[in-house]
Amino acid sequence: MAKLKASSFIRTFIEFLGMTLGAAIAAFALEEILVANSILDGGVNGISIIVSKLTGIGLGLVIFCLNLPFLYIGFKNIGSRFLVKSFYSMGIFSLFVELLDKVEFMFTHDIILAMVYGGVLLGIGVGLIIKCGGCNDGTESVAIVISKKTSFSVGQIVLMFNLIIFTIAGFMFGIDRALYSLLTYFITFKIIDLVNEGLEKGKAAMIITENGQVIANEIYKRLGRTCTLLEGSGLISGSKIILYVVVTRLEIFELRKIVDDADDSAFVTITDVSEIIGKHMKSTKEIDNLHISKKKNNSRKKSV
Repeated sequence: MAKLKASSFIRTFIEFLGMTLGAAIAAFALEEILVANSILDGGVNGISIIVSKLTGIGLGLVIFCLNLPFLYIGFKNIGSRFLVKSFYSMGIFSLFVELLDKVEFMFTHDIILAMVYGGVLLGIGVGLIIKCGGCNDGTESVAIVISKKTSFSVGQIVLMFNLIIFTIAGFMFGIDRALYSLLTYFITFKIIDLVNEGLEKGKAAMIITENGQVIANEIYKRLGRTCTLLEGSGLISGSKIILYVVVTRLEIFELRKIVDDADDSAFVTITDVSEIIGKHMKSTKEIDNLHISKKKNNSRKKSV
């Protein structure tokens, strides 16, 4: 029980540390690169930049205040866990933006470099915040609510929301800045996905072969992945074994090698997996521990 509490505390500490680091990176990208070159972010941050420019109020304070209603909406529709982490990540992000506003530093005067590196750093920062369970922009929480009542997806609503912001930016800062802002948004969006999914993004492989057991054993031995075996029948080729296994993208090369060595006539399809629920992707060590645990349980039953 004490070990569980300790591990839970460590995990929570790491999550909040990750959100703090992500907020610092995102704030630097926003304040010192994007805003310094009149490039807007999307969502509430984009609106905050416009309001700050028009009123002269500090950007960090505007971001925090404008996000408060969205925090409440998220709390009502997603839960209290969302509230705690999001309040912290939004608060610390706003604080970093406010502190960096007082620092006289120009990362670059080149608009292309600002667009690319600002988008990349912002994506890394926001991606870290999201990966640790936080949120630094309340747009998504509103988009979730709207999507439940309409036929639009969350992504479509966020995109439409941002297009309106970038249109306003076009009138305020010129069409060039609006187009640069839109490109920055797409760069940030892709980097956020990369940070959250990373090189560990799941790939589902379906292998149709005559040597199913041999390939399954090799996959388990060399990759530490268990396979699901199904029986199938080809229209011309007859009886076949179908293997289904989920691996990471780094393991695809080794998987191909295993299949080629065991059955050069095997048919393989590989697709992206957007989400994995459960313990399907196990390391060899985890599987071995599972087998040891089962053996101990069986021996206990026998002794009884």
